[in-house]
Amino acid sequence: MVVPRHVACVMDGNGRWAAQRSLPRTAGHEAAEAAVMDVIEAARSSGVTWLSLYAFSTENWRRPSGEVDILMRLVRRAIRKHAPVLHTRGIRCRFLGMTDPRIPAPLVQDITDLMTLTRDNRRMTLTVAFDHGGRRDIVEAARSLIRSATPPDQVTEASFAEHLPYADTPDVDLVIRTSGEQRISNFMLWQVAYAEWVFPQVLWPDFRAAHFWECLDAYLRRQRRFGDVRPTTMTGKGIR
Repeated sequence: MVVPRHVACVMDGNGRWAAQRSLPRTAGHEAAEAAVMDVIEAARSSGVTWLSLYAFSTENWRRPSGEVDILMRLVRRAIRKHAPVLHTRGIRCRFLGMTDPRIPAPLVQDITDLMTLTRDNRRMTLTVAFDHGGRRDIVEAARSLIRSATPPDQVTEASFAEHLPYADTPDVDLVIRTSGEQRISNFMLWQVAYAEWVFPQVLWPDFRAAHFWECLDAYLRRQRRFGDVRPTTMTGKGIR
């Protein structure tokens, strides 16, 4: 069994990490940066070719404005700090969402610059779901399909998917949600339809390459049948 082509991470637990240390919630977001970079490199070195990270949802706008403002600044700082190494390592960067006018214009520009810088890279595609909502993506795809005047009897799953943002993105094989919570949280709803899920207890700021590899090992031991009952050829062997 090969390493999953597309791994997605719901980066959960920043606030609890901070609370356990009697720190403000924003300290957890700041500490999360190291986990992000460690997981990106672990995925790339493991042969994962698509990695998606859930950074900020459409629902996260409901959080206190001070926390949101700090999050925006942290994302901008991280982009400026890590853009050169992401490009050097051959990682193409994309941002899924990005439609809300409340996103600061300087951050939008930094994100645009990062995507432009890395657009020709193909070692791995990193998709950051930022101001993302899975339901919104599906609604927008439906609107696009209606505008295309496609006859109803010609609408298929494949033709519908062509109207989703970044239509070349393959289905997610493995979703990792840290902190032990077991929810989808409106994340890439179309793409995770047949994904395997793992729920490590570790909080995201403490999540490192070793934890990522443990999740890949768990995936390799799964029997993926996609609704079928045929025996699989999986060996059950881990990757490390």
